[in-house]
Amino acid sequence: MSKRTEIATLGEFGLIRHLTEKIELKNESTIKGVGDDAAVLDYKEKQVLVTTDLLLEGVHFDLTYVPLKHLGYKSAVVNFSDIYAMNGKPKQITVSIGISKRFSVEDLEEFYSGLQLACDIYGVDIVGGDTSSSLTGMCISITCIGEGEKGKVVTRSGAKETDLICISGDLGAAYMGLQLLEREKSVFKGEKDFTPDFSGKEYLLERQLKPEARKDIVEALEKAGIVPTAMMDVSDGLSSELLHISKESNVGCHIYEDRIPIDYQTAAMAEQFNMNLVTAALNGGEDYELLFTVPLTEHDKVSDMKGVKVIGHITKPELGSYLIGRDGGEVELKAQGWNSLSE
Repeated sequence: MSKRTEIATLGEFGLIRHLTEKIELKNESTIKGVGDDAAVLDYKEKQVLVTTDLLLEGVHFDLTYVPLKHLGYKSAVVNFSDIYAMNGKPKQITVSIGISKRFSVEDLEEFYSGLQLACDIYGVDIVGGDTSSSLTGMCISITCIGEGEKGKVVTRSGAKETDLICISGDLGAAYMGLQLLEREKSVFKGEKDFTPDFSGKEYLLERQLKPEARKDIVEALEKAGIVPTAMMDVSDGLSSELLHISKESNVGCHIYEDRIPIDYQTAAMAEQFNMNLVTAALNGGEDYELLFTVPLTEHDKVSDMKGVKVIGHITKPELGSYLIGRDGGEVELKAQGWNSLSE
């Protein structure tokens, strides 16, 4: 039987100390990390970027099938992704968690090991946070601080007519991974000796349980000398994010169905679930790919970038936001991505 240490034996401050005592600071901008009333950061000539995410058990994650280490990793990475989406670099995070008595110290060690792994891979410091008791399951709030170069921070509002619309990676896999996990969970409820069938679907599970932020794309853009005119990460679905850019930039957009990048496992899973593949790619969400626009003059550069695909172009606002089908037909884009407040 695995060791279980009750959190009460350490107390709040003892728990924080236990979970953070081995953290080593790696960024020059981190002057003081965990252990004082506030972290001390020094950014000199850089612009400071701040983002925060709230994750609630039963709403954003299900511990029936989400390992705590994966949850820690994903909790950090989704915040890093927001900073990269501003053409910035994540540098520090603060971590606040609400936990009930059903969690042990070992459980939180698992969660923190995932957090720390993500921070080590992406070069980010954990500099503070808080813990509290929760009566409604696990609550996670992470704030990420990043830096951006003056004149190179990218928002959603800079897209211009004739700009190219680009996307990194592929879409819909995370959503299909979630459908797969939910299906196996429902089967599991009715069987005693149950082994889930995930063979050949590893990519879908990884995209859902252990996503990656596209640091590589931001670095490739920098190397190519490209500053996008607008950029977002795809967390709520491609349609939703495109409409955000269109609204904030006061433009329209046309994307092409045959250019939307979709992995083979995603297509196979959609067929198995009898789902519309394009709908899953447009509205699934949690892909954490980068959606960005660049001037038409950058066409050759972005076309040569590994892992990036041009999927359409920005238009005048009166031309609206449409998906152009394989047959040439137009379907108006709608924000049908997941919305936790509509549940």
